[in-house]
Amino acid sequence: MALTDMQIRNIRPTGKISQHTDERGLYLEVQVSGSKLWRYKYRYMGKQKRLALGRYPDVGLAEARKRRDDARSKLDAGKDPLAERKREKLVAAFNAANTFVEIAREYIDKRVAEGQSEATTQKANWLLEQLKPIWTFPVADIKPVDLLAALKRIEARGKYETARRCRSFAGRVFRYPASLARRTARHRPAAELY
Repeated sequence: MALTDMQIRNIRPTGKISQHTDERGLYLEVQVSGSKLWRYKYRYMGKQKRLALGRYPDVGLAEARKRRDDARSKLDAGKDPLAERKREKLVAAFNAANTFVEIAREYIDKRVAEGQSEATTQKANWLLEQLKPIWTFPVADIKPVDLLAALKRIEARGKYETARRCRSFAGRVFRYPASLARRTARHRPAAELY
């Protein structure tokens, strides 16, 4: 029998974890502390699995059912919803950890290890400083318009040669193999801007 909002509000914790089923694998797990968590129970490749769908009341009954239906559609497509969620979290963490500034510093460090002069290294660090508006962007998410906006800010101060050198430096960072490996095919690299 499907749950109703009234029933969910009236569920009280017991001395142990309890489960209150809704329908098609969805259930509400009530902890001893009283917190309520939506879960979806399913089978994938012969194994029973559980997927957390959110806490009640942050996620209401209708939203929990929608999330369950989304997970069911992934199952119908032959994908494990739990594995897909883990993959999405890893990709998001990987992209967030690969910001422009981190890749640029890695590129500069590599050039120093190859014997780049101190003056050239200082100049590269100075150029990186000029590109501060795009530092926090994940490399995979930088679009040509983002780089163009940073360069326009430099040009607005009348520093046209600096903007040209920054564009050249950014292009080298984008073409750096570590950067290439961390960008995805769905994005047009900002290096193609010029």
